[in-house]
Amino acid sequence: MGSAYQYDRLFAFVKHIFSGIGCSEADSSTAAVSLLSADLRGVDSHGIARLSGYVRLWEAGRVHVTPDIRIVHETPSTAVVNGDAGLGLVVAPFAMKIAISKAEKVGTGWVSVSNSNHFGIAGHHAMMALQKDMIGIAMTNASALVAPTFSIERLLGTNPIAVSIPAGEEPPFVADFATTTAANGKLELLQHKKGNTPLGWVQTKEGQSSVNADEIKNGGSLLPLGGDREHGSHKGYGLGAIVDIFSGVLSGANYGPWVPPFPIYIPMPESMPGEGIGHFFGAMRIDAFRPAEAFKSNMDNWIRRFRSAKTIPGKEKVLIHGDPEREMENERKRSGIPVADTVLADLQTLGKKFGITL
Repeated sequence: MGSAYQYDRLFAFVKHIFSGIGCSEADSSTAAVSLLSADLRGVDSHGIARLSGYVRLWEAGRVHVTPDIRIVHETPSTAVVNGDAGLGLVVAPFAMKIAISKAEKVGTGWVSVSNSNHFGIAGHHAMMALQKDMIGIAMTNASALVAPTFSIERLLGTNPIAVSIPAGEEPPFVADFATTTAANGKLELLQHKKGNTPLGWVQTKEGQSSVNADEIKNGGSLLPLGGDREHGSHKGYGLGAIVDIFSGVLSGANYGPWVPPFPIYIPMPESMPGEGIGHFFGAMRIDAFRPAEAFKSNMDNWIRRFRSAKTIPGKEKVLIHGDPEREMENERKRSGIPVADTVLADLQTLGKKFGITL
C-alpha cells in the first residue's frame, strides 16, 4: 500500500531537504533530479526511499554539501575528478558533463572519479549523453556485499554498468544493470515483505546456497551474476571486478572491501587505500566512428528486428533494454510516483526536521 505523488511535488520536497542540509540552489536541483530519476524509471530502491540515507551521511560528516569538485588531471580526451566528498548525485553529473564536453572536442571523453558518494542510478548519468546524440557509459563501485566465485568473503559491490545508445525513429537503447544476480535493492524489498529469494541470489557466511533474504545481515553475501560457477558466476565476478578497477583503482578512490558503505551504521573499513567511492564515465560522439544518421538508421533496424523476434509460446514479447523503464516513466508522469507507507513515514519524519510537509 502507499500513496502516489506527482513528480513536481516530490521534486520540491527533495530539493528543500537538500537545501536544508546546506546544498546550493543549483546543487539541490541537480541532486533532486538525479535521485527522482530512479523513482520515475521504476527503480524505487534507489530513489526517494534513500533520501534519509543521504541526510544521515551528512549528519555523520561523510558528505560535504559545498564541495570543491575539481579536475586533478586531464588530457584532451580524459580527466580525473576529485569529488571532495560531495553528494554523488551532484558529482556524477559534473563528471559526465566533462566527458561529453571532451567528446564534443575530440570524439570521445573518459572521466574517472574519486572521493565521491553514492550516485543514485547509473542509467541517469549515462543518458545525459543522449541529449547530445552521443553514446553514454556510467559505472560505479559500491560497498562490499558480494563474494567472488568460490569465496565466502565480501569483496565487491553490486557495481552497476549503464550504457545508453541513441537511435533514429526508435527510442534509445538503455541498459542499466547490476553485476550481481540481483541488485541489493531487490533483496531489501524482499526483506520488507518477509519473502524468500530465488536460488542463486545469496549464500550463507559458510558459502552455502540460501534463499533467506536476511542472509546479508547474518554475515552472508550476494552472488555475482550467474549465481554459481556452473551458471557463469565467474563472468559476473569479472564484470564486477572491471567496474571496481575502472571506478576505484583508475581514479584513486577506494576499491574492493575498502569502499565506504552507504548505511552509516556499518563501520568504515580500516586502512582504506583511496578516497571515497569511485565512478567511471564515458561519452562517444557517433560521427567519430561513422556518419551519425547512418548509424541511427541501423540502430532502428537493429531494435525493430529484435523487437519482432519470435517468442517462446506463452512468453512475453522480446523487450529492448530501456523499454520497461521508459514505459514506467511515462506512466508515472501521468499517474504519479507511488510512495510506500514505510517510506512515507520516513519522509514525514524527515520533513518535520527540515520544516516541510509532504
